[in-house]
Amino acid sequence: MEAAELLKKVRKIEIKTRALSQQVFAGQYHSAFKGRGMAFSEVRQYHYGDDVRFIDWNVTARFNQPYVKVFEEERELTVVLLIDVSGSNLFGTRQRFKSELVTELAAVLAFSAIHNNDKVGVIFFSDKVEKFIPPKKGKSHILRIIRELLNYEPAQSPTDIGEAMRYLTNAIKKKCTAFVISDFVDSHFEQALKIAANKHDVVALQVIDRGESQLPDLGLVQLKDPETGRIFLADTSDKAVRQAHARWWFELRSHNEEIFNKAGVDVAQLYTDKDYVTPLLELFRRRG
Repeated sequence: MEAAELLKKVRKIEIKTRALSQQVFAGQYHSAFKGRGMAFSEVRQYHYGDDVRFIDWNVTARFNQPYVKVFEEERELTVVLLIDVSGSNLFGTRQRFKSELVTELAAVLAFSAIHNNDKVGVIFFSDKVEKFIPPKKGKSHILRIIRELLNYEPAQSPTDIGEAMRYLTNAIKKKCTAFVISDFVDSHFEQALKIAANKHDVVALQVIDRGESQLPDLGLVQLKDPETGRIFLADTSDKAVRQAHARWWFELRSHNEEIFNKAGVDVAQLYTDKDYVTPLLELFRRRG
């Protein structure tokens, strides 16, 4: 993409998503994600009614009287955006490509985070971690993330969400809020997601295009798998072929839903042909 065109697109996304994050999401984001972590502040003498689980036994032994640990709400979060850049996101039959929706969602969340004085980092992944931008604050950092989103060309095309989860678990030592923005065209990430969700506050944002769920009746067509590059012929006029595709789609979505439930991960489904503000707000309210 030419530099001038890239800057124009960055500016357009900045204007739209910054306004949304300021006017719509600011308060909801704060109530949904702030206060979910507690940081150690100090120790003080035990008072009647204090939770005995917070007794600091080392200090208690040193002074021969009970002391308890005092915690306070963590005012600063680290937000990590795990962004799926695999081939399946280069698809769209209604209004926009999934990759375009992914970019907008990432920008909205990033601006919401910096308005709440949080750090933001990004993990780009396909079937491997393609790029890691460490968490930082500031508008210039957010604009760099948007530029990367608009201009990034992945080295690989398949999807491996489990690999991204393992990288998150190992790379981010302190608890963070992690948004996984993907179409989740993958079914082998359950264990890695569970481990990551035990350490971090993980939220799944599932990007969907309605054209994926059903094959149209177009006769004999040549199709290309965007993740493997495989080209094949499909007789879409054959009802059995269309039903098999619909069944695969339904089973994949059901399996993903089961994975999210088992891991205790909140999820929102966002469609390329619909406004994403309402489902995001509903997600924030559920958590608030």
